[in-house]
Amino acid sequence: MSSTVAGKKRKSDASKSGPAAKKARLMVDAILADTNSYPVPEDDDDARQSLVELAKYARSLQPQPKSAAQLEAAAEKLRSAARSGIKKQMTWKPSCKTGGSRWTYDGVCNDADVFGAMLDLGGPPTFKTKKMTAEEFQDAMDSIEGSARYNTLYMKGNVNIQWKADEGTFKFSGTHGI
Repeated sequence: MSSTVAGKKRKSDASKSGPAAKKARLMVDAILADTNSYPVPEDDDDARQSLVELAKYARSLQPQPKSAAQLEAAAEKLRSAARSGIKKQMTWKPSCKTGGSRWTYDGVCNDADVFGAMLDLGGPPTFKTKKMTAEEFQDAMDSIEGSARYNTLYMKGNVNIQWKADEGTFKFSGTHGI
């Protein structure tokens, strides 16, 4: 016996701007298809309207800056994923007694502003590598603790942060123990 899951279809986001953007796309395609003999409107108002439509279309293609709420929501989503990944690595090992058990987390974030908001930097990062104390890192990321039977595992020492802006990736590494 097989069970089926009824799902919702996702809305298409192909035409965000509506019919004006579609008309502008068609105009661009027509101009590029025959650049030498494309008919240019004689009337100034028609020519001006065509230019305005093309300018609006070009503006709609540019990435829009995120609002503060969108930035914080994206940062919190990334922060919770990183916390979860780090907690999964904080397991008991004999070296936890000395605080030398290592963990590392690799992540992807294409937006430097979101990465800066995740670490409470006050803007995009201006570094490639940086060291933070475990306390500073946990202040930015919220509390990160692991558990092992009758003990709680805590972050120790420094946390190394590597940011590769050209690739949109980052790496956190540090140590944990009891």
